[in-house]
This record gives sequence, C-alpha cells and structure tokens, in this order.
Amino acid sequence: MNTPIHSLAGVITEKFIAAAPAAAARALETLATHEVLLLIGSLKAQTLVACLNPMNPAKAAAVLRRMPLKQASYVLARLEVPQAARLMKEFSVPYRERISAVLEPAFVGLLEQAGSYAPGSVGLLMTTDFMAVRTESKLAGLIERLKTLPRKKLPPACFVTGKDGELKGIIRTAELAFYAPGSVCGSVMNPSSVLHPQDDAKTARKQFLKEQTDLLPVTDEKNKLLGFLLQQSLPPEAEKKSFWKRLAD
Repeated sequence: MNTPIHSLAGVITEKFIAAAPAAAARALETLATHEVLLLIGSLKAQTLVACLNPMNPAKAAAVLRRMPLKQASYVLARLEVPQAARLMKEFSVPYRERISAVLEPAFVGLLEQAGSYAPGSVGLLMTTDFMAVRTESKLAGLIERLKTLPRKKLPPACFVTGKDGELKGIIRTAELAFYAPGSVCGSVMNPSSVLHPQDDAKTARKQFLKEQTDLLPVTDEKNKLLGFLLQQSLPPEAEKKSFWKRLAD
C-alpha cells in the first residue's frame, strides 16, 4: 500500500472507529492481522482503545502482539479491565511474561484477579487510564502534561501517589487554576475515601452518597492506586416495586 493511500485509509478508519467503535471492530476482525495493523497501528492510543475494547479477544490480542511492546503495554493498561484480562489469557506465556514486566505490578495483579470479580463490581467498572503524580512533583509539571491532552480527554482529577504507587490524595483538575504553579502537589492535594475492586455496586453507591462526590479512587489492599470509578459508570439501580405493584404482578 503506497503512502498516500495508506494515510487516507488510516484517516477513514479513524473516523469509522470514532463514529461506531463496535462496528469498526467487527469489520477489522475480518481482516488479516497485518492488514489491521496497517490501518490502525499509527492511530492515537485513545482510538486504539476504542477499537480494541469491543473486538474479539483473540483478534485484539494478535494485533497487540504485533505492536511495539511499549505501545502494546500502554494500550492494554487503558482497556476496560474485563477485556484486558481476556487479552492477557490469549497471549502466549512468554509474551505474557514480557508485557507483564513493563506493566505496573498492581495492574497485573488486578488482571489476574479480574475473573473472580462479580458482574457489576468496582473492579470491572473502574477506569484504569488515570494521571498520577508524586507528592514532591510541582503543579507546573502536571499542568504542562495536561496541556498536551485534547480538551475532551482532560481527566476530571489527578491522583497523588507515593514512591511505591500508594495513594496519597487527589487534585481536581478544575481546581488547578486556584493554586500557584510552583506549589508542590502533596501540599495542595485533598484526602479521599477509596473503593476496592471487589466492592459491589451497592457498596459503591453508599460510598458516593456518603462522600457527596462523583469520583472515587480504587486501591488494592496495600493502598496502591489501581484506577478510579465515576458514579455515572455504575449500572442503574433496580427499581423498587411498591406493595400494590407487587400484588398486581
């Protein structure tokens, strides 16, 4: 495929994925792996994630295996947890060991346990694509990182962690304008309650209500940050039937 046609095909594919990711994934599944890579290999990470999330796990795993390891690990860490776990099972043992070595250990552990999480649990609903900074980092550096992102990809919050990835606090992105750029992240962060991957939707709802917030970080048993959950990501609560409606049924 020559370069002009290749570029045009990539643009069309990108627009297709943006408009209908599930349909694009189904269409790409019918192609050979090297053909899929020609079309999506150079696209932005968020586009790859949108395409691979609904794709057949075996095909998605084959595509990731053909990408550079750094790119593949970056995309894998941003897929929905259930899909990322399915892809890990599709990888050969040697490749699984290679990619696990460049992923955060806490994330690898999360994927290993994902199969045991109940449907609707926090571990399966949370987002693992988050922005984290160390307590000693300056806000100016965080702001510069955020400036490189498209407006629609700005995270609602940034998380502050210690040297081992343990959660220390949270900084709402919208509040950054109120702090001096020279401030240290650890001095302006706010404490936050947390959820755990095994928590169910009912527990999460109670925590959101108690904290009067729309976002909560998710940590493991050692307080290492795994991701975050938005209140809007919770499944709809089952409608409670009145006594008279139950009688009518």
